[in-house]
Amino acid sequence: MAGLTPALVIDSQRSPLAEAWRRFSRHRMALISLFVLLTMVLLVIFGPLLWKVAINDIDFTARLKGPSAAHPLGTDDLGQDLLARILYGGRISLAVGLAAMSMAILVGVTVGAIAGISRGAVDGALMWVTDLFLSLPQLPLLLLLIYLFREGLKTIFGPEVGVFILIVLVIGGFRWMPVARLVRAQFFSLREKEYVEAARALGASTLRQVLRHILPNTLGPVIVAGTIDVAAAIIAESTLSFLGLGFPPDIPTWGRILFDSKDYLDIAPHWAMFPGTAIFLAVLTINFIGDGLRDALDPRKVM
Repeated sequence: MAGLTPALVIDSQRSPLAEAWRRFSRHRMALISLFVLLTMVLLVIFGPLLWKVAINDIDFTARLKGPSAAHPLGTDDLGQDLLARILYGGRISLAVGLAAMSMAILVGVTVGAIAGISRGAVDGALMWVTDLFLSLPQLPLLLLLIYLFREGLKTIFGPEVGVFILIVLVIGGFRWMPVARLVRAQFFSLREKEYVEAARALGASTLRQVLRHILPNTLGPVIVAGTIDVAAAIIAESTLSFLGLGFPPDIPTWGRILFDSKDYLDIAPHWAMFPGTAIFLAVLTINFIGDGLRDALDPRKVM
């Protein structure tokens, strides 16, 4: 330690988590985005506890009103409070994004790890399936699957839970392929590293090599890919709701509110502006956070 500079001594004593946070905090837009996103999450979780206006309260005397003290974000064509509906819909939209991302990461990491550690026919078959899914037209297939299975799942699980499960499965089922290819490429690179070969020479099983030595070193790129999947899932859910194939009309998601407002853009622009801004901020902040995580988790980047 005597020949090291003070900066290097400090870096050597810093934990990997602390070092990652130091790198992330130097990305100013990522740090601001993290604060904005956490604020949005807290608002949609705790906001309905403070703003106790029911999402389905109808008041025809206040229909299509702009922002006011009684209705801070205005009302829709039925006089329903937009603040209450946007707060409620934010829970669903963000939950869909996180759940679909979790499914895509789980399937993608599993497929990519099996393909990356295997050789020959197994790798070729898994990549053939991956390429097949990548070649499918996603939006038309999403619409077809929802049209075919929506009523059945609504009957089994109820209108809200059934549609939620279907949308998460459909969106997550079409987002795992980039993660699988990324993990496979990481495995090809890492399985030839000296520490993996040393573990193999010491008799470590293939499962132990994957779980202990290879998979932890692929988590950085996977976390970054996960942030992209959250943003993509939020946009996909909003698109489906805007097309009228998402949640039922009485369950307000951000996309559903946009769909309901499309015929009133000339006389009530606030109705579309606020949910659109919520979608824009959620997707933008998640993308900036992904940029910050990419820099923070890249061992080759000196900051």
